[in-house]
Amino acid sequence: MPISRAKLIKRLKNIGFEGPFPGSDHDYMVRGDNFVRIPNDHRREIGANLIVEILREGSISRDE
Repeated sequence: MPISRAKLIKRLKNIGFEGPFPGSDHDYMVRGDNFVRIPNDHRREIGANLIVEILREGSISRDE
């Protein structure tokens, strides 16, 4: 299900991620050794495929 960038950041913070911090191309968030890149804000919602990729990159279970 698509989600806004602000909601994604809020949900990542709720499960223990810190940030977002500025990166070279994208902002990122960290939780321990896990780190995820956050898409740039283009005033569009983030699609389901990219959300799945973010979950995989950050070792985040769907339950979280």
